[in-house]
Amino acid sequence: MKDTPGRSLAKAISWRIVASLTTFLITFVIFRQRISGPYKQILEASTLVLIFDVVIKIMIYYFHERLWTNISWGKYMQRQYWRGRAWRKLYREMHKNDT
Repeated sequence: MKDTPGRSLAKAISWRIVASLTTFLITFVIFRQRISGPYKQILEASTLVLIFDVVIKIMIYYFHERLWTNISWGKYMQRQYWRGRAWRKLYREMHKNDT
């Protein structure tokens, strides 16, 4: 079963919120140590980094997610593995009295 584009977009947005807030805090701490200006200047610089971070990375993540949705490798292994084992076990039980 593949993810819908809406689900991929919701996952991209939720992840981007968490990751962008982390980026904002990191840049704020770095700029606070490196820039000797007032907090307003530091907040403006950190906010500018945050805006670019959100816009660019959400687009990249969305396309990355959609690409991986179309790759079936590793996606269905568990279900197919257990289904195959269940059929073998059932077959053996049904035919154990045949010999």
